[in-house]
Amino acid sequence: MSLRIIGGKLSGRVIDAPKGRVTRPTSDRVREAMFNIIIHHEWGKKIGDPLKKANVLDAFCGTGALAFEALSRGCTEAFLFDQDRQALRIAQDNAEKLGLKKTCSIMPVDALRPPRARDTCRLIFLDPPYRKNLIAPSLTALDMAGWIAENALVVVESAKKEKLELPENFALLLSRTYGDTATHFVARAV
Repeated sequence: MSLRIIGGKLSGRVIDAPKGRVTRPTSDRVREAMFNIIIHHEWGKKIGDPLKKANVLDAFCGTGALAFEALSRGCTEAFLFDQDRQALRIAQDNAEKLGLKKTCSIMPVDALRPPRARDTCRLIFLDPPYRKNLIAPSLTALDMAGWIAENALVVVESAKKEKLELPENFALLLSRTYGDTATHFVARAV
């Protein structure tokens, strides 16, 4: 299975996805819709442009498609976490294929137990396995470890019928559904 980068300087480039059901890549259609919202929604002065010269964290990276799309569209550095060895290998191969190895740190990390951040990220993608109640604990752990910048935009992907639970210090800004997938745009509670 292959995916493509939808927009930016790497638009149209193809990346690989692992076979099997362990990794569930975000489809091109959902990724395109997600990035259209990230780019065109008015996030206000606090968040501003979440892609412009920002670090991005893809906490359940799978293929790395979300992080690579963000780098293609203006982010400067990406941190990719996953626990699945095959997913990490594919993300590494994709980064090399796209010429992004110097701007990516791809790590075998559990988002529930992340290492201390060396830098904060203004754009965070959370696409954990569906229906495992990992969203709130992951957000809390990443925040405690210093990965989430004060003015960050967090994009969460879940099953459409999965209840979104967030830590108290985060608030839902908007949600969209695409088939069985829901995307939620989250920021710090004011």
